[in-house]
Amino acid sequence: MAEGFAKKFTTFQAYSAGTRKSNLNSYAIKVMSEVKIDISDQFSKTINELEDKDFDYVFTLCSDVEENCPVLFKGKTIHKGFEDPPMLSENINDDEKILNIYRRVRDEILDFILNINHDI
Repeated sequence: MAEGFAKKFTTFQAYSAGTRKSNLNSYAIKVMSEVKIDISDQFSKTINELEDKDFDYVFTLCSDVEENCPVLFKGKTIHKGFEDPPMLSENINDDEKILNIYRRVRDEILDFILNINHDI
């Protein structure tokens, strides 16, 4: 979601990556489409796949950054932790409740992205 917002609302060349590959989450695609941003062409990348990139800024967004989000890139690192929607919704069987979790985190990420100039 952050990559989609960054591409839409900033001049950054944005990449998102994690410590392991995963599938693009259908709930994330749905809640982003609700705000008219199509992320369906994005794909899961690992931080190792971005090793050859030079970054001015590295934003870490996972809430458990110390344990699971190593920063392996040069550049100013800015951390803003967000709760992980898949983890928050893993034991919920109600689609609307799951979507509400994704919407809340989506909106928190959007607020961060729109105010990012205050952090750099």
